[in-house]
Amino acid sequence: MNNERIAVIGLGYVGLPLAIALAEQFSEVLGFDIHQGRIQELQAGHDRTEEVEATRLRESSLRYSAQPDDLAGCTMFIVTVPTPVDEHNSPDLTPMIRASETVGRYLKPGDVVVYESTVYPGVTEEICGPVLERVSGLRQYHDFKLGYSPERINPGDKVHTVEKIVKVVAGQDAETLERVAHVYGAVIKAGIHRAPTIKVAEAAKVIENTQRDLNIALMNELALIFDRLGIRTLDVLEAAGTKWNFLGFRPGLVGGHCIGVDPYYLTQKAQEVGYYPQVILAGRRVNDGMGAFVAQKLVKLLIAANIPVKGARVGVLGLTFKENVPDLRNSRVPDIVAELRQFGIEPLIHDPYADSAEAQHEYGLTLTDLPEFRQLDGLMLAVSHRIYLELPRQELTGMLSPQGVLVDVKSALSESDLPGRYWSL
Repeated sequence: MNNERIAVIGLGYVGLPLAIALAEQFSEVLGFDIHQGRIQELQAGHDRTEEVEATRLRESSLRYSAQPDDLAGCTMFIVTVPTPVDEHNSPDLTPMIRASETVGRYLKPGDVVVYESTVYPGVTEEICGPVLERVSGLRQYHDFKLGYSPERINPGDKVHTVEKIVKVVAGQDAETLERVAHVYGAVIKAGIHRAPTIKVAEAAKVIENTQRDLNIALMNELALIFDRLGIRTLDVLEAAGTKWNFLGFRPGLVGGHCIGVDPYYLTQKAQEVGYYPQVILAGRRVNDGMGAFVAQKLVKLLIAANIPVKGARVGVLGLTFKENVPDLRNSRVPDIVAELRQFGIEPLIHDPYADSAEAQHEYGLTLTDLPEFRQLDGLMLAVSHRIYLELPRQELTGMLSPQGVLVDVKSALSESDLPGRYWSL
């Protein structure tokens, strides 16, 4: 096992930190990505995701490639590709299937294929395994084995890095389980949890984010209620939080590649086996509606301030799915923009982390420089990036006209520092 030749398929937020860590413990590790541009920037020591610092990239022995033939000779393939949903919120397994087809062309007897992507129970063995069989002509369980080790990366988190998060691992038999555990155990300082089956490991991962989604949905629903009651949600949560067992979740927009997506994988599988989830989907409906709600709240505040809504000059701070990361995947801020447009408002949008070309390609949105945020009728802090929170309060409020209104989606600002028309979720 010490002679394992490892290939990590997909060098995004999940794959790159893992590949770098593995390369520090194993002599032959290949980082593979289908995008040549991604390979070139990594070879130049630049990571656009900002998950791995330039010095560590330059010092790493990790080999990079976008050429599938370089996968030949590898003995363990770790697949870390996205698992999105389509426009109907149905699981889209296309990236996993395509990655499996690529791996299948180079699969040999004795090899192991490990999947890290978040899926519903059964995908690894019932969908990916047959694809590998079809392309390779080999048989799973006999000629090659499957493993599963769900990713737990938290984008932008410099404390809970890949090495410091307990790793769940599973394999099709005891030998494969130990082989997978050995590889991950070489880099995961926090420890290894051996799940009894691949399906158990798949289920464990998908419910991690489902649980968070539901807890945030409860906070969002409470925020909707408290707004009608004229109570600030943050004040309520701070009071309730003085009890030792109160969970510290906050309301907000739920986007990204995990929390806003993974519950749909579980509910899809549940419906296939004859159970129609109610609690999980109810939480999804609440969270998916929050972008429209905060946009409508801004409109109501404009009306209350006697500011004409149609054509109002509104600025939106933040576009990425969470603070202090450049990741635009499944951002819910475009929901806010779409709702404002329904009222005849074309907002200015600023984000210090987002790539302007990607914002235009993914959402058709144009980013605006911060100096243009002047004489605004309305300003919304949609994503609480550090750069916004560190702005002097007079500079922030100086973006507004005298009657302008400020909406703070994450309740990240102090109301006492913001005289005038201020509202927080």
